[in-house]
Amino acid sequence: MNLNIPGLVATIVFYLMVLGIGVWASWKSKQVQASSQADQLEVTLLGNRGISLAVGVFTMTATFVGGGFIVGLTEAVYTPTLGLTWAVMPITGAFSFIVGGLFFAKPMRDRKYMTMMDPFQIKYGNVISGFLSLVLLISDIIWVTGTLIGLGATITVILDLPYSLCIWISATVAIIYTLMGGLYSVAYTDIIQLSLIFFSLWLCVPFILMNPHSVDITTTAFNFTYQAPWVGSIDKERAWQWIDNFLVLALSNLGYQDFHQRILSASSSSTARITCFIAAPMIFLLGIPSVLIGAVTASTDWNMTSYGSPSPFERNEASQVLPIALQHLTPSYISIFGIGAVAAAVMSSTDSALLSAASIFTSNIYKNILRTTASDRELQWVIRVTVVLVGVVGTSLTFLHNSVMVFWILGSDITYTIMFPQLVCVLFFKISNGYGSIMGLLIGLLLRFLSGEPSIGLPAVLHFPGYTFENGVHVQRSPVRSICMLFTIFTTLLFSHLSALLFNKELIPDKYDVFKVRTHKTKQTSICNGTTAAVEDENHENEIMLTNTQLS
Repeated sequence: MNLNIPGLVATIVFYLMVLGIGVWASWKSKQVQASSQADQLEVTLLGNRGISLAVGVFTMTATFVGGGFIVGLTEAVYTPTLGLTWAVMPITGAFSFIVGGLFFAKPMRDRKYMTMMDPFQIKYGNVISGFLSLVLLISDIIWVTGTLIGLGATITVILDLPYSLCIWISATVAIIYTLMGGLYSVAYTDIIQLSLIFFSLWLCVPFILMNPHSVDITTTAFNFTYQAPWVGSIDKERAWQWIDNFLVLALSNLGYQDFHQRILSASSSSTARITCFIAAPMIFLLGIPSVLIGAVTASTDWNMTSYGSPSPFERNEASQVLPIALQHLTPSYISIFGIGAVAAAVMSSTDSALLSAASIFTSNIYKNILRTTASDRELQWVIRVTVVLVGVVGTSLTFLHNSVMVFWILGSDITYTIMFPQLVCVLFFKISNGYGSIMGLLIGLLLRFLSGEPSIGLPAVLHFPGYTFENGVHVQRSPVRSICMLFTIFTTLLFSHLSALLFNKELIPDKYDVFKVRTHKTKQTSICNGTTAAVEDENHENEIMLTNTQLS
């Protein structure tokens, strides 16, 4: 196949347009800072907490409708062993936004945190928050890797360009405009990117549905034609696995800094909540084209196409089925729009992960731990260096595996089993403390490692009910990730209670209370209308939180 010149030109035009918006956003960022004398770090990372509802909805949705979402969803529907019943990403995405809007948006935004790690730093201290911050950095790097794989596969198939070249160029563009304007660049480019995703994918769908080499998808939905029915099934043996996957994909989003960055950048807590509720149906709507394309590819006689036999699944190219469909089931001028959709999706998620990682490292590790006296100028350089390093590392990992789903599940696994339960405890349970957090983290991690993970070749040491060995691979039929998540919450709260009890009963001396969990009751006398009142201060948490709020 020769180089697709029109497609290459269209891709270059799109990249230049995105860079142009990045330049404009950089100018706007500087204008906001100059006019309002706002904190430079807050302007860069949170858009001066002034992101409107409309822009917030676009950037919230675009962040999670990435290359992994579009390409991975099509891969799941097409894969004979999975099918539509296992392609739950649109539903789980909508569910996570609703849960986030109901329970997380208000407390996070009202307390004016800079990042989602601030409550950990305030309540547990620098050691625990520093370690958890590193965990978040790893999850963001994996996110970058998964999204770039989707783009690399698409451009390679359609434009006939080298895989590595496509990925490195795309990553470079995302890094440059993220460096230019911070959240302003990310948010405003998301508007263009999400619009392009919507119109381009829906433009491609009719051509794919009407191609002469595929049979009616309603016929193949429940009948074996060229492969197993694309609707898929959930048999009794895999029911718990399905529940586990659903919960992982739904609740893991709440453990990402990307999600909370959109909440914290909103102009108010009510705006943050409404943003989540509006974004929920939008992410569901944007998943429909990928589902339809996956259904068509499962209903196609590939021997009759220019792709030929065997099928993509038999060639172990299921991860590239979306670009293969665009290339071989649509006219060349239509496939160009498909490239634009995937490129836009990848950019919208990659830039979010880059800024998320930079936020965590700069605010919670560098500023609060390594260099507490760092100037604003120094912090801006730290943000730039972090964005570049995370982009380079994430891009380098794209050569380890070619499946978007593997990185999607791996990243979600980290945030679901580690970050989500820790965040729930620190936000909603006053009893939680540093001792409980450490024990919950250790036991949760140990349990997860012993449970095994086939996608990275980690063997299972613990065999839960339903454990089996299929095709040389260890398979846990039980919902092991949800079990680990619940164990983390239970252990955190249990050891928090026990440690507080031991110190408050003076069974352990105060000098060993590293995390200062003992309740010190001090009485202050105040006179109001002639009445003396005793005021108890149970601990220092409220005072520290108030101070942090005022500083923010």
